[in-house]
Amino acid sequence: MKVLLADALPDAAVERLEAAGDEVTRMPDLDADTLPEHIAGFEVLIVRSTKVTADALDQADSLGLIVRAGAGTNTIDCDRAAELGVFVCNVPGKNALAVAELTMGLLIAIDRHIAAGTADLRAGTWNKKAYSKAEGLFGRRMGIIGVGDIGIATAARASAFGIDVVAVAKPGRSDLAIARAEAAGITFVDTLDELLATSDIVSLHVPGSTDTKGMVDTEFLAKMKDGAVLLNTSRGDVVDEAALIDAMDNRGMRAGLDVYANEPGSGTAEFDSTLA
Repeated sequence: MKVLLADALPDAAVERLEAAGDEVTRMPDLDADTLPEHIAGFEVLIVRSTKVTADALDQADSLGLIVRAGAGTNTIDCDRAAELGVFVCNVPGKNALAVAELTMGLLIAIDRHIAAGTADLRAGTWNKKAYSKAEGLFGRRMGIIGVGDIGIATAARASAFGIDVVAVAKPGRSDLAIARAEAAGITFVDTLDELLATSDIVSLHVPGSTDTKGMVDTEFLAKMKDGAVLLNTSRGDVVDEAALIDAMDNRGMRAGLDVYANEPGSGTAEFDSTLA
């Protein structure tokens, strides 16, 4: 099969495709605007962060399968793909450990003021007294929203730091899922309001959907503690960025973000965010 790789993937992954007899073309610099010009003739498209629009799909005269090398498919116009008979699949759980480690890295960086301290040091300012202060993580409470593979992996790592990890009890959750969560150190609370009101850290691990878009709004943030930490390694549009900025400016809240609303359609591009 003719495979278009429109993002960077490890050489080992490409070698396995080629060993299976696939003809792989690497074009890692493609983005949402340039993909339509190059997609014709390929039977399989593999992407990570590159957005696949309806325009691109309309130019894909031979395409039968899109593989998102990640957990979600929100960067792909799945409705248009379905209309054209193009299958879309993802690899849920494959990046769970990496995202969980990133989540903990963001939390440690916030608690230890690593980013601010580094920025000042590069600007020629020595302020060890300010940046050596930290609240520490042991004994604090983390509320996890989204108890899938990534949420479970994050909980296990947070528990190892001595963090009390909670999630909201969900009707219909299987005994196996409950046991898996509890094995990772999660205890369940009755409501989201209770989780938000009692957590020092709230970590988001939800899929991108109409249900989760904008879920972290002014009302959501108002239920969190003053000075609490919000971590988002799920999807950028889950958070109302204006509401988050207001909470950081007026209530001392802090945020660790790996995703932003209106991200560019490729892995490398100019980008200006009010949160950066």
